Amino acid sequence: MEVKVVNLKKYFKKTKAVDDISFDLLSGQITAFVGPNGAGKTTAMRIMATIDEPDQGDVLIDGISAIQYPEKVRKLVGFMPDFLPTHPDMTVDDYLDFFARAFGIRDYEKRKKIVRQTEEFTNLITIKDKFLKALSKGMKQRVSLARAIIHDPPVLILDEPAAGLDPRARVELRESLKALAKKGKIIFVSSHILSELAEICDTVVIIEKGKLLKAGGIQQISRENMHLSVMIRSTSDLQKLAQALQKMPQIKDAKVMPNCVAAEIKGSEAESGKILAALVKDGFEIIEIKHVKTSLEDIFMNITKGELA
Repeated sequence: MEVKVVNLKKYFKKTKAVDDISFDLLSGQITAFVGPNGAGKTTAMRIMATIDEPDQGDVLIDGISAIQYPEKVRKLVGFMPDFLPTHPDMTVDDYLDFFARAFGIRDYEKRKKIVRQTEEFTNLITIKDKFLKALSKGMKQRVSLARAIIHDPPVLILDEPAAGLDPRARVELRESLKALAKKGKIIFVSSHILSELAEICDTVVIIEKGKLLKAGGIQQISRENMHLSVMIRSTSDLQKLAQALQKMPQIKDAKVMPNCVAAEIKGSEAESGKILAALVKDGFEIIEIKHVKTSLEDIFMNITKGELA
């Protein structure tokens, strides 16, 4: 199973919400879809889920065009929007049963079994008889995820699934997504909580002003955009230590922090050993030198400019 987004474009008058983006998604992978507010993420996801049509381009789900055959693609995709529409007269159980029938699960006993299994997987059993209007934001997000997976689709497109969830619920969501990926599902998820995405995602797609900036494996993109930073703890005068570091050709920058000196190094990790040896030779007493890994947030800040379409 593969998803191919091909030269996708969507304009709203003069605004280029999605501006000629292309990328691939593979089975068993969780892909982060990140970008500033207004970057075009939701528009792109709605097109992928056949809710909106593009002005140009296509989305191929297992080789099937979402533009030419949307009814076929809908059976393969589970879409979770960034909010759950309110249906005041429906319970959680009624709501999921309705969508199970809408996706063609006609047999009563089979449908009830699937609904219950989905409620168990998304921790909705204890609130299955509550009305949707009475649910908290976090509970509604669980219901929305349950609706997206009720027909067991191979592709999940999730727009801000962690929005409104408390810390425990976010952990449970992460574990649920990992379990779904292990089953071979393609999971495409947007979120502003980049630290959490980094824990579960294999690949990332970064857009800004509707344009694709980067797409690929998180580790590869991390290496390409790495800024090697170190934290140096010492019993020596930290101000003098920072000044000594700033004179070294391997150092881009060095500044005094409350309990250490933070420095940015040019080149590979091997340079840090040379720097440590030079500092010790100059009489500085070094307690610890610690490398600071490049995070998904660092990559995002380095690649994007915070511009809107």
